[in-house]
Amino acid sequence: MFDGYRDSMPTRRACLIRAASAAAGLALGANVRQVTAAASAGIKVGMCDWSLQHRDVSAFEWARRIGLDGVEVSVGYPADGLRLRQSDVQKEYLAAARRHGVAIPSVAMGVLNDVPLMSEPRAAVWLADTIEVARNLGARCILMAFFSKGELKEGNKTDMQRVIDVLAELAPRAEKAGVVLGMESYLTAEAHLKIIDAVKSRAVQVYYDVYNANHAGHDYLKEIKLIGGDRICQVHFKNGPHLLEAPGIDWPAVVATLKEVNYPGWIVLETSSPKDLVADTRTNLEYVRKLFGTTR
Repeated sequence: MFDGYRDSMPTRRACLIRAASAAAGLALGANVRQVTAAASAGIKVGMCDWSLQHRDVSAFEWARRIGLDGVEVSVGYPADGLRLRQSDVQKEYLAAARRHGVAIPSVAMGVLNDVPLMSEPRAAVWLADTIEVARNLGARCILMAFFSKGELKEGNKTDMQRVIDVLAELAPRAEKAGVVLGMESYLTAEAHLKIIDAVKSRAVQVYYDVYNANHAGHDYLKEIKLIGGDRICQVHFKNGPHLLEAPGIDWPAVVATLKEVNYPGWIVLETSSPKDLVADTRTNLEYVRKLFGTTR
């Protein structure tokens, strides 16, 4: 059905340019950077808006109440027209982030789980739009999800090449915007690195999820070392339905390894709340800060 995907690249390129240009007009300047200035101070801890159970501006108030440094925001889904692409919605998010003193470290494209980047040309257009969204919000990273319908498998050479083609097309735009395209998938570290090497851009990196890697049977400590701190744009911490301290992942070893590879970025909680959102997240937050030896 998608045999003409690669042949359509020139047409899609024109669409990408038009779509991205339409979103590039926000003059937010220094105000954007003030929202994310805290990220430069070292390891900061944020949380996904879906894990906060609020995929709207109220997520920032909840993050402040809990004591989080930032919120990873969702760009949206087809049902809402990927609403974060709208300039007025972006302004609402920035105002809420400033009001509550909470940063926006990243923008998540969970939509790619249902509309795969390797087979749907419109997904590439959305990714181009999201680069501008991230730039406007001062977010350094875009989470590109490759699960469910959009799961990327190394054995499928056609899909791998299609993703490489799209990322190579958009990487220069991401570089110019100061945004990193982060791949989150069940691929091995070696497979991720093959994509990075093929695209040949520092704007394409790995969004590493320790729990997902463990679930897929990968040695997450070896993978973190292999990928390296300079090719991991962001890291998810979670432990299924349990608190982080519960048995499962060797978090002290994970943190030691992240320090060993000089990972400089954010830790983003994608944690569940077994009992109470605020209490459980505060418990996880305190645990992460204790592991990194940081305090508020």
